[in-house]
Amino acid sequence: MIFYGLPVAFTLFLWWSSTGAIFFLDSRPTHTFRWSMAGATAIMAGAVYALTQTSRDVSIGGAYIGFAIGLALWGWLEIGYYMGFMMGPRREPSPDGCSGWRHFFNAAATTLYHELAALALAAMIAAVTWDMPNKVAFWTFAILWLMQLSAKLNVFLGVPNLAEEFLPAHLSFLRSFMTRKSMNLFFPVSITVSMISATLMIEGIVSGEATPFQAVSLTMLSSLMVLAILEHWFLVVPLPVEALWRWCLQASRQVSVDATAVGVEGASESSPSHKRIGQSFAEPGLSQPVTP
Repeated sequence: MIFYGLPVAFTLFLWWSSTGAIFFLDSRPTHTFRWSMAGATAIMAGAVYALTQTSRDVSIGGAYIGFAIGLALWGWLEIGYYMGFMMGPRREPSPDGCSGWRHFFNAAATTLYHELAALALAAMIAAVTWDMPNKVAFWTFAILWLMQLSAKLNVFLGVPNLAEEFLPAHLSFLRSFMTRKSMNLFFPVSITVSMISATLMIEGIVSGEATPFQAVSLTMLSSLMVLAILEHWFLVVPLPVEALWRWCLQASRQVSVDATAVGVEGASESSPSHKRIGQSFAEPGLSQPVTP
C-alpha cells in the first residue's frame, strides 16, 4: 500500500499546494507580478534543464522528478496567464448581445497566446523526451493542458458553478465569457472520455505487468487525471470548493487589505500628490479586491 500511497500523496500535495500558491500570487498587488513571473521563469529554466538530464532515468526517483518537472512547466504557464503576461489580443468583455461563433472567437482571443505557448512548450517537452524511456513530464503536462481546455470550454458553454471567487480583479472581464446554466452537452462527453482514460491507466497499474517505474508513473498520472475529473464535477455539484484553498485566499485578502490601508493612511498624512498616489492603491486593478 505504501508503494502506491506515496505517489498518490505526492500528487495530491503538489496539486493542492501549487494551485494555492498560484491563487495567492495572482491575487497580490499587480506591482509584484514581475517578480513572481521572474521567479517562476527561473524555476521553469531549472525544470527544462532537469528534463534534459532525467529523460533517460527509469528509476522510481526519475518518475517523481518527471512528474514535478511537468507540473513546474505548467505552473509557469498558469502564472503567466493569470498575471496577464500570456493571455491573448483581447482584454475586454464581450460586447452586449454577442453570441454564437463571434462570441466563441472573442473568448478564444482572450487566451490565444497562452494556448500557443502551451503548444510550443508541449512540443519542446516531446522533442526532448522523444525516443526516451521517461516521458512522465510530457504526459503530466498533456493531462493538465487538455483537462484545462476541457474545463474552459465547459465554463464557456455553461455550468452551474463558475468559481468566480478565484478570479482576480484584473481578469474580471473574463466573466462575460462565462455562462451559468444547469448543464451543457459537452460536459458528459468530457467526463466520459476522462474517466475512460483514468480507467485505462489504473488497469495498467493493477495488471501486474508494469515495472516499478511504470507503476509509480501511472499512479501519479491517474491520480492527476482523477483530480482533474473532480475539478470538472466541482463545476456542477454545489460544494464549498474554496475551503480547499482558504489558506491562500485569506492570505491574499489580508495582503490586499493591508496594501489599501497603507495607501489610504499615507494619503491622509501627506501632500495632495501623495494623496492621489495613496488613493490609487485602493482602485480596482491596482490592488486586488477583498472578494466576498
